[in-house]
Amino acid sequence: MSDHSFARAWITAARDAPERVAIVGRDRRVTYAALHAEARALAGHLARRGVGPGAKVAIELVNCPEYMIAFFAAQLLGAVPVNVNYRYTGAEIGYLIDNSDAAALVLHDDFADAALVAREHNPEIALVAVPNVGTPVSGATSWAEVIADGEQPPARDPEGDDLIFIYTGGTTGSPKAVMWRSDDLAVALWQMARPGQDPPDVAATIARGHAAATLLPACPLMHGTGLFMALSTLSGAGTLVLLTDARLDPAAVWSAVERERVAVITIVGDAFARPLLAELDASEGRRDLSSLRAITSSGVTFSPECKQGLLAHLPGITIVDSLGASEGIMTRSEVRDPSEIKPASFRLSERMVVIADDETLVVPGDDRVGMLGVGGPIPVGYYKDDVKTAATFRMVEGRRYSIPGDYARVEVDGTVTLLGRGSACINSGGEKIYPEEVELRLRSHPSVHDAVVVGVPDARWGEMVVGLVEAAPGVAIDEDELRTFVRETLAAYKAPKRVFGLASLERSPSGKADYTLLRGIAAARLTD
Repeated sequence: MSDHSFARAWITAARDAPERVAIVGRDRRVTYAALHAEARALAGHLARRGVGPGAKVAIELVNCPEYMIAFFAAQLLGAVPVNVNYRYTGAEIGYLIDNSDAAALVLHDDFADAALVAREHNPEIALVAVPNVGTPVSGATSWAEVIADGEQPPARDPEGDDLIFIYTGGTTGSPKAVMWRSDDLAVALWQMARPGQDPPDVAATIARGHAAATLLPACPLMHGTGLFMALSTLSGAGTLVLLTDARLDPAAVWSAVERERVAVITIVGDAFARPLLAELDASEGRRDLSSLRAITSSGVTFSPECKQGLLAHLPGITIVDSLGASEGIMTRSEVRDPSEIKPASFRLSERMVVIADDETLVVPGDDRVGMLGVGGPIPVGYYKDDVKTAATFRMVEGRRYSIPGDYARVEVDGTVTLLGRGSACINSGGEKIYPEEVELRLRSHPSVHDAVVVGVPDARWGEMVVGLVEAAPGVAIDEDELRTFVRETLAAYKAPKRVFGLASLERSPSGKADYTLLRGIAAARLTD
């Protein structure tokens, strides 16, 4: 078993390239030496408060250097970094503190209410407040004080067995902590693009004068897509550029690409691509974006029309569409030529399979629908949830797979057609309808900016297919036209029986739709 550690890679970068810039953000440029020094100071402070190996360190911060420093500090102690969604309510924060057994919470000072809730659930919790609006947090030690004290942690060599928690969103039940070993996550991230290879030694990378590409995650670090790419960048001694606004600011993204010579942007599908594309349309030719080499996406649908629009503005870049979830990193597809763009197309591989209901593997040309599974380096399971662990991480034909719940069909040529998350599947008149393919079709209509498809209980059909759409700027939605448009390429039973326009689909900061919320909105519209 290999023994890759993110923290060990960053320690090496601090030793061998101390003046190289690790993180740009919040009006500061943090070198690898400073990254290591501040992480050690925070680790020392937390150790004095009783945080040690296996303890949980919750992080409730918008994108900023302190996010990755806190992550690093936890791993120096052998503690477990825990992501906290900064949009959670007090009740949700309380659940996460209890469920994760958090011993510490690092948070921005404008999230002071979360600190109060955390102390209610764990009076001994160590609180560290990072300045944002400058309001003191009761019972918390300020970040400045922690760094000024410079307390040193116990000597310890980070290990590949050190755990990382990624809490998944709660749209299909209470949030669950996916438990990754540092080694498994490092290898899975590297092998997504380089099957069968081990991550390189960072010391050798630095000795050759190389570094990972400069990355700007436009999505939050509190979710897997942004965090995973950030981990990979810093583990390759690259530079991470962070924008501290909690909401996407397309103009700020493109300005940062120009200013910092960013090579890679990470987004979450159309929810990010469409506003970024609109900003390019509005500012055509006014920025030097020649440094950009790739735009990567994961987590939700990245439509062909958005890819084509981005390539039209940015010829020569690579569009990378990654397939995976917090529970498993599967594969990716790449495209550079607009003429080759089509809906996300992935292929079966040694690691990625489709598993039928009878627990056998679906082969090319098989008519059965199954669930995507990924083998190789995958998570240990869910924290404190043996039942869901057994359901998601299980043995199939003698091999352990992660099966997050995404349905797919395998075509004759071995490509995989994604059908959507099983929890969102609609059963209408005995037919199974997977929202993703209907959503893709709706989004391709020129009048539609964004779309979500849900099933609403119906006396006749069991569930009625309903489309919820955001109109493109300055355009009115024509319900009949959209329903006809869907039926041109999809079976009639898949077409929405009603289509409602909404001012906003209320996607999360990670770009994901809350199907439970939207299902309720659709039901209310039907009774109006």
